[in-house]
Amino acid sequence: MTFRPGPPPPAPPRSGNAAAAAPLTDGEWHRLHPLTPLLRGGIFLIVVLGIVLNNLRDTLFDMIIPGGGGPSEEGDPVRYVYEHGAVGWVLLGIAGFLIVLIGLFYLSWRMHEFRVTGEIVEVRSGVLFRNHRKARLDRIQGINITRPLVPRIFGTARLEIAQAGNDANVQLAYLGARAADDLRQRILVLASGAQEDETEAGERQSNGRVQDRVNEFLSPELDPSAVHATRIVKVKPGRLIASMVLSGTTVFILLAVVAIIVSIAITGQYFLLVSLFPAVIGAGGYYVRKFSKSLQYTIADTRDGIRIGFGLVSTTNETLPPGRIHAVSVAQPLMWRPFGWWDIRINRATNAGNGASNNQQVSSIVLPVGDAADVRQVLEIILPSLVGSAVVGPSASKDLLREGSAEAVSVVDDSLTTSGDQGGFRYSPRRGRWLRPLSARRNGYRFVQGAVLLRLGAVWRSLVVVPLPRVQSVKVSQGPVERLLRLASVHVQTVQGPVTASVGALDARDAQELWSETAHRAIEAAATDTSHRWRSASGVGHDGLEARVALDAPPAVPQAAAPGHVAPPVVPPVGWSDVPPTGAVR
Repeated sequence: MTFRPGPPPPAPPRSGNAAAAAPLTDGEWHRLHPLTPLLRGGIFLIVVLGIVLNNLRDTLFDMIIPGGGGPSEEGDPVRYVYEHGAVGWVLLGIAGFLIVLIGLFYLSWRMHEFRVTGEIVEVRSGVLFRNHRKARLDRIQGINITRPLVPRIFGTARLEIAQAGNDANVQLAYLGARAADDLRQRILVLASGAQEDETEAGERQSNGRVQDRVNEFLSPELDPSAVHATRIVKVKPGRLIASMVLSGTTVFILLAVVAIIVSIAITGQYFLLVSLFPAVIGAGGYYVRKFSKSLQYTIADTRDGIRIGFGLVSTTNETLPPGRIHAVSVAQPLMWRPFGWWDIRINRATNAGNGASNNQQVSSIVLPVGDAADVRQVLEIILPSLVGSAVVGPSASKDLLREGSAEAVSVVDDSLTTSGDQGGFRYSPRRGRWLRPLSARRNGYRFVQGAVLLRLGAVWRSLVVVPLPRVQSVKVSQGPVERLLRLASVHVQTVQGPVTASVGALDARDAQELWSETAHRAIEAAATDTSHRWRSASGVGHDGLEARVALDAPPAVPQAAAPGHVAPPVVPPVGWSDVPPTGAVR
């Protein structure tokens, strides 16, 4: 007897939302949410019609109830149409106009399509003037989902794929809210190089449209189970309000108010008080907008990347794939020092252009405000291979490392508040105090595995971290005063952003050594970098569990350079700028 296995049992049916999202990455062309024309232009038309009807309400009321609308005005177009019996023709014209407008909206929706393949995301749109945009998966810098108030009411969201380059972002406005979340996850799975596991798509049951909208508004901005978050850092609202009050903007406003009051006291001209009202209204609006956008601010470590979310009424959340961060700055304004607060900003290879999201400046802020513990956690999330996740036990003499780590890099303890050679930094010599009178002992650099650290500032402290695979070039410069003092400046150049990786007033030989070692290490790091395919079999996992070499080990001999590339000398001439073949912006 021969046993023949029967056909496998059918797969369990997927929920409606998961089944609707699965085909979006099948390589075929798909359309946006049917309400897209209404959300993009129809609501504006409804508002205009409302304003027109509001202005004509007296005339319409008088036509229904004679004498009830008050005295009529001469030249009223509505009354003229009514008195000349042309109401039917006018209504017919309005109906025709609305039909044509609805037809154009429908045609625009029909001609706006997108598709996702294993390599690119494509969007084509336009009726008379066609527009075709493409986003390569291996160049994605982040995926942003924004839910403004009105689209959120209708259960839709705007998905924007950030790309390296000017005005290179690709936008899908609008998709169903759940379909947008699922599509982002699937795009990131394809970009990571991993094989998609269909069991990862959660089964989410629908309870009806009204109940789904209510649940969405009442649910928290971040659902850890839905995004598979392993670590979450939250910004406390009270600390956020205090940090906004203790800011340079507040100081500027207070100085302006004091100047106006003093001017009034001297001149006796009280009309100057009028200038206070716009300032107060503007400042109040600024603080309200900033606070509302930063509420529920969370930074989470997920399997798809670094997730940053914020907002209360209108929410925004963005997922940054690992390896897309080109520079990190941890800074402490002067008024935050008594509280031990810091903020974290990053450089990314994306620049919003025409029609793109206006959240690019916001998305460069990873941590608006937090203490040293928050800084360590955020650095562990965004640079897992740099900062060891350390746990101090009651009987431990040193940090106990996360499994798989060879050595902890205590960036926070050794860099944020230290000075001199503490933490292994090379700092400015005594003659550097002529150019850095307050910060000479804090002004320095240090190499760690996979990154170069620049410690800056004594009054406004900051720490700049540049991952070596993301280095674009290194420049050494020396002005006439620096040449006289045998000093030099080094600029580790990355993509444009709020973080500037430069350190000055270094000893000339230290500056040349920083130049040479950065170039050598950047070449080596770029040759082995696989962060752009972070979940592939050959890639390094986002958990950052790869082994690390000792920090004090000498730099490895760089691998063979690209054909035609000449390795830089160990001691280059001052003013030399080298561009290592770390090459393409990812």
